[in-house]
Amino acid sequence: MKRILTPILFFTFILAAELEIGASMPGMDYKLEDISGETITLTDAKGNKGTLVIFSCNTCPWVIRWEDRYVSIADTYTSKGIGVIAVNSNAARFNGDDSMEEMIRHADKNNYNFPYAQDPGSKLATEFGATKTPHIYLFDNNDMLVYRGAIDDNARNARSVDEPFLANAIDQLLSDSPIEKPISKAIGCSIKFP
Repeated sequence: MKRILTPILFFTFILAAELEIGASMPGMDYKLEDISGETITLTDAKGNKGTLVIFSCNTCPWVIRWEDRYVSIADTYTSKGIGVIAVNSNAARFNGDDSMEEMIRHADKNNYNFPYAQDPGSKLATEFGATKTPHIYLFDNNDMLVYRGAIDDNARNARSVDEPFLANAIDQLLSDSPIEKPISKAIGCSIKFP
Protein backbone atom coordinates (compact mmCIF):
# COMPACT_ATOMS: atom_id res chain seq x y z
CA MET A 1 0.00 0.00 0.00
CA LYS A 2 1.32 3.36 -1.00
CA ARG A 3 1.01 6.23 1.44
CA ILE A 4 0.32 9.71 0.21
CA LEU A 5 1.70 12.41 2.38
CA THR A 6 -0.21 15.61 2.30
CA PRO A 7 1.51 18.70 3.56
CA ILE A 8 -0.34 20.34 6.40
CA LEU A 9 0.06 24.02 6.96
CA PHE A 10 -0.27 25.44 10.41
CA PHE A 11 -0.91 29.11 10.87
CA THR A 12 -0.30 30.73 14.17
CA PHE A 13 -1.03 34.25 15.16
CA ILE A 14 1.35 35.37 17.85
CA LEU A 15 0.14 38.15 20.09
CA ALA A 16 2.45 40.35 22.05
CA ALA A 17 2.30 39.78 25.78
CA GLU A 18 -0.20 42.03 27.49
CA LEU A 19 1.26 45.29 28.74
CA GLU A 20 2.59 45.16 32.25
CA ILE A 21 1.70 47.81 34.82
CA GLY A 22 4.30 50.57 34.48
CA ALA A 23 4.81 49.97 30.75
CA SER A 24 4.83 52.91 28.34
CA MET A 25 1.86 53.44 26.05
CA PRO A 26 2.70 51.79 22.72
CA GLY A 27 1.65 52.93 19.28
CA MET A 28 1.02 56.51 20.31
CA ASP A 29 1.49 57.78 16.77
CA TYR A 30 -0.37 55.03 14.86
CA LYS A 31 -2.90 56.64 12.60
CA LEU A 32 -6.43 55.46 13.37
CA GLU A 33 -9.53 56.31 11.33
CA ASP A 34 -12.07 58.01 13.60
CA ILE A 35 -15.84 58.14 13.10
CA SER A 36 -15.44 61.92 12.64
CA GLY A 37 -13.78 61.25 9.27
CA GLU A 38 -10.43 62.42 10.60
CA THR A 39 -7.36 60.41 11.48
CA ILE A 40 -6.47 60.36 15.16
CA THR A 41 -3.61 59.00 17.25
CA LEU A 42 -3.42 58.10 20.91
CA THR A 43 -1.26 61.21 21.30
CA ASP A 44 -4.21 63.28 20.01
CA ALA A 45 -6.58 61.57 22.47
CA LYS A 46 -4.38 62.12 25.55
CA GLY A 47 -5.63 64.05 28.52
CA ASN A 48 -3.34 66.21 30.64
CA LYS A 49 -3.92 63.94 33.69
CA GLY A 50 -4.15 60.57 31.94
CA THR A 51 -5.53 58.56 29.04
CA LEU A 52 -8.12 55.80 28.90
CA VAL A 53 -7.91 53.41 25.93
CA ILE A 54 -10.90 51.08 25.51
CA PHE A 55 -10.67 48.25 22.99
CA SER A 56 -14.26 47.88 21.85
CA CYS A 57 -16.54 47.00 18.92
CA ASN A 58 -20.17 47.22 17.81
CA THR A 59 -21.65 43.78 18.45
CA CYS A 60 -20.06 42.03 21.43
CA PRO A 61 -22.73 41.40 24.10
CA TRP A 62 -20.22 42.38 26.81
CA VAL A 63 -19.55 45.72 25.11
CA ILE A 64 -23.29 46.34 24.75
CA ARG A 65 -23.79 45.69 28.47
CA TRP A 66 -20.93 47.96 29.54
CA GLU A 67 -20.87 50.76 26.96
CA ASP A 68 -23.29 53.03 28.83
CA ARG A 69 -20.51 53.20 31.40
CA TYR A 70 -18.03 54.32 28.72
CA VAL A 71 -20.24 57.38 28.26
CA SER A 72 -20.70 58.10 31.98
CA ILE A 73 -16.97 57.67 32.62
CA ALA A 74 -16.18 60.12 29.81
CA ASP A 75 -18.85 62.50 31.19
CA THR A 76 -17.30 62.37 34.64
CA TYR A 77 -13.59 62.37 33.85
CA THR A 78 -12.80 64.19 30.59
CA SER A 79 -13.39 67.54 32.30
CA LYS A 80 -10.93 66.40 34.99
CA GLY A 81 -8.15 65.82 32.44
CA ILE A 82 -8.63 62.17 31.40
CA GLY A 83 -8.58 61.64 27.65
CA VAL A 84 -10.84 58.82 26.42
CA ILE A 85 -10.73 56.87 23.16
CA ALA A 86 -12.44 53.66 22.08
CA VAL A 87 -10.55 51.59 19.52
CA ASN A 88 -12.16 48.96 17.29
CA SER A 89 -9.51 46.36 16.41
CA ASN A 90 -11.90 43.80 14.85
CA ALA A 91 -10.10 44.18 11.50
CA ALA A 92 -11.52 40.88 10.23
CA ARG A 93 -14.99 42.49 10.41
CA PHE A 94 -14.24 45.94 8.98
CA ASN A 95 -16.21 45.00 5.86
CA GLY A 96 -19.24 43.95 7.93
CA ASP A 97 -20.55 44.57 11.45
CA ASP A 98 -17.54 46.69 12.40
CA SER A 99 -17.36 48.80 9.24
CA MET A 100 -16.88 52.54 9.63
CA GLU A 101 -20.52 53.12 8.64
CA GLU A 102 -21.71 50.72 11.36
CA MET A 103 -19.35 52.32 13.89
CA ILE A 104 -20.79 55.76 13.13
CA ARG A 105 -24.35 54.46 13.57
CA HIS A 106 -23.42 52.59 16.74
CA ALA A 107 -21.68 55.58 18.33
CA ASP A 108 -24.58 57.88 17.47
CA LYS A 109 -27.18 55.46 18.84
CA ASN A 110 -25.24 55.08 22.11
CA ASN A 111 -24.34 58.77 22.54
CA TYR A 112 -20.57 58.27 22.42
CA ASN A 113 -18.87 61.42 23.67
CA PHE A 114 -15.29 60.42 22.82
CA PRO A 115 -13.39 59.37 19.69
CA TYR A 116 -14.19 55.89 18.31
CA ALA A 117 -11.59 54.74 15.79
CA GLN A 118 -10.62 51.74 13.66
CA ASP A 119 -7.27 50.04 14.22
CA PRO A 120 -6.03 48.98 10.75
CA GLY A 121 -4.64 45.46 10.81
CA SER A 122 -5.32 45.28 14.57
CA LYS A 123 -1.82 46.71 14.98
CA LEU A 124 -2.58 48.67 18.16
CA ALA A 125 -4.35 45.73 19.84
CA THR A 126 -1.33 43.57 19.05
CA GLU A 127 1.04 46.11 20.61
CA PHE A 128 -1.09 46.32 23.75
CA GLY A 129 -1.59 42.57 23.95
CA ALA A 130 -5.33 43.28 24.07
CA THR A 131 -7.48 40.22 23.41
CA LYS A 132 -11.03 41.16 24.44
CA THR A 133 -13.78 43.66 23.85
CA PRO A 134 -14.01 45.50 26.10
CA HIS A 135 -10.41 45.59 27.30
CA ILE A 136 -9.47 48.67 29.33
CA TYR A 137 -6.07 50.39 29.69
CA LEU A 138 -5.54 53.49 31.84
CA PHE A 139 -2.33 55.52 31.57
CA ASP A 140 -1.08 58.33 33.76
CA ASN A 141 0.08 61.74 32.51
CA ASN A 142 3.53 60.27 31.79
CA ASP A 143 1.94 57.63 29.50
CA MET A 144 2.68 54.81 31.95
CA LEU A 145 0.10 52.04 32.42
CA VAL A 146 -1.52 52.19 35.85
CA TYR A 147 -4.63 49.99 35.35
CA ARG A 148 -5.80 47.29 32.94
CA GLY A 149 -8.74 44.92 32.81
CA ALA A 150 -12.50 45.40 33.17
CA ILE A 151 -14.65 48.45 33.84
CA ASP A 152 -16.27 47.00 36.94
CA ASP A 153 -17.49 43.75 38.45
CA ASN A 154 -21.02 43.67 36.97
CA ALA A 155 -21.57 43.91 33.23
CA ARG A 156 -25.25 43.10 33.57
CA ASN A 157 -26.37 45.96 35.78
CA ALA A 158 -24.61 49.23 36.56
CA ARG A 159 -26.72 49.68 39.72
CA SER A 160 -25.49 46.33 41.08
CA VAL A 161 -21.76 47.06 40.80
CA ASP A 162 -19.87 46.27 43.99
CA GLU A 163 -16.43 47.23 42.74
CA PRO A 164 -16.02 49.94 40.08
CA PHE A 165 -12.44 48.99 39.17
CA LEU A 166 -11.88 51.66 36.53
CA ALA A 167 -13.55 54.57 38.35
CA ASN A 168 -11.59 53.70 41.50
CA ALA A 169 -8.34 53.63 39.51
CA ILE A 170 -9.10 56.98 37.86
CA ASP A 171 -10.01 58.57 41.20
CA GLN A 172 -6.80 57.25 42.76
CA LEU A 173 -4.78 58.47 39.76
CA LEU A 174 -6.31 61.95 40.00
CA SER A 175 -5.60 62.15 43.73
CA ASP A 176 -1.99 60.99 43.26
CA SER A 177 -2.72 57.89 45.35
CA PRO A 178 -1.40 54.41 44.61
CA ILE A 179 -3.75 52.35 42.44
CA GLU A 180 -5.08 49.81 44.92
CA LYS A 181 -6.18 47.28 42.28
CA PRO A 182 -4.11 47.86 39.12
CA ILE A 183 -5.27 44.67 37.37
CA SER A 184 -8.65 43.01 36.98
CA LYS A 185 -9.70 40.31 34.56
CA ALA A 186 -10.92 41.58 31.19
CA ILE A 187 -14.12 39.76 30.25
CA GLY A 188 -15.56 39.94 26.77
CA CYS A 189 -15.54 38.69 23.20
CA SER A 190 -12.28 37.94 21.46
CA ILE A 191 -10.83 40.58 19.16
CA LYS A 192 -11.28 39.48 15.54
CA PHE A 193 -7.73 39.80 14.23
CA PRO A 194 -7.15 39.78 10.44
